[in-house]
Amino acid sequence: MSDPAVIFIDDDEPIRQAMAQTLALEDLTMVSFADGASGLTAISPDYEGVVLCDYNMPGMDGLELLDRVRDIDDSIPVIILTGQGDISTAVSAMQRGAYDFIEKPFDHDELIELLRHALEKRHLALENRQLKAQLRQLTRPGPRILGDSPAMQRVIATIDPILDISANILLFGETGSGKDALARYIHENSPRSAHNFVAINCGAVPENLIESELFGHEPGAFTGADKRRIGKVEHADKGTLFLDEVESMPLALQVKLLRVLEERKVERLGSNTPLDVDVRVIAATKSDLKKLSDEGEFRADLYYRLNVVKVDIPALRERKEDIPLLFHHFVLIAAARYDRESVPLDAGQAARLMQHNWPGNVRELRNLAERYVLLGPVALDETGVAVGEDVSGRRTLGEMMDAFERSAIISALNACQGSLKDTMVQLGIARKTLYDKMKKHGLDKAEFRE
Repeated sequence: MSDPAVIFIDDDEPIRQAMAQTLALEDLTMVSFADGASGLTAISPDYEGVVLCDYNMPGMDGLELLDRVRDIDDSIPVIILTGQGDISTAVSAMQRGAYDFIEKPFDHDELIELLRHALEKRHLALENRQLKAQLRQLTRPGPRILGDSPAMQRVIATIDPILDISANILLFGETGSGKDALARYIHENSPRSAHNFVAINCGAVPENLIESELFGHEPGAFTGADKRRIGKVEHADKGTLFLDEVESMPLALQVKLLRVLEERKVERLGSNTPLDVDVRVIAATKSDLKKLSDEGEFRADLYYRLNVVKVDIPALRERKEDIPLLFHHFVLIAAARYDRESVPLDAGQAARLMQHNWPGNVRELRNLAERYVLLGPVALDETGVAVGEDVSGRRTLGEMMDAFERSAIISALNACQGSLKDTMVQLGIARKTLYDKMKKHGLDKAEFRE
């Protein structure tokens, strides 16, 4: 079922019924809600329509709803219905990003024309986003996130539609799985890339310092504060704030961070002057924040504020098909850094990497690649796995053989820079056999050219 063209939010039931009849006569589909919180449940970054809402509503008013919608996707048009006394407020709403406002009682034709123009703008925004996503697929994705495994394809499919919008993102994954790299990729491929990417590890900063780190301070705010300090939030204005290990943030500080996210203002310690900030927050955690919030160890309201879009990053053991490609990439980087020769893996060495369980994930693989460049094949003994030993415990023999075959072909193609002739020689197989196996595993030689 396609999205409704209009989401209408008004606490007055007769008005909702009248609006439904008005839009039905114009063949515009509509769904209505009595309050803003309910209406937000129907809005996502993929929503294809517009939001029409009353300004005066109990609970969440039109301005707060506007801010919440823009947090989800700032290209969704929001039109506000106002009474005669609300015009100045409506103008203020437009300054904060509303598409337009219309005064009650409204003219039927004026409303329909406004809605159709807003829908056209929304469809153009989504088409542009889709075209950019297709363009990224042609060059895809850069050096920060590598992998053709189904698990990584799901990650890419999740983040591609939201790169161009400012929705907050929650990254969930084990230590070393690449949360920092993915956060940087999102920032660098977003409209915010020209501004700062500011990272802070919430678990590494002492509790008595983290508030000053985040919000900054004025001279004399506390003992030792002899000069002004710009906090991480302020430094990330118009850019991206990356909160790593966000589960470690003290509860008292979570309240203040939530206020910053809701009001889009920050106050330095020792100051009473709020400063406007425009930041996209990417939070990362290895813990189940929903469970922590249920247990009272993490604020539920902050969890929902951060969890606009959740991205589950697979552990390396869940994407073993990507290991040869990742290892080759890390070897090239290390070889350039240390001015050493890049020596490709043979089939037995690749098999050893595939069979290791990688408790340290991508970080462990990267460190091993550096040691391989410096020490040679002896570094591979650190995996502690003998060739032929199965540590996965979750795959059939056929699945393991397919995964190994695919990884061996990828490794050879990488080493031969996409040359099928050289790849045939390295693998000892005929050209037709190589073509058939590449087709079977969805491989294109163009992807391996330097």
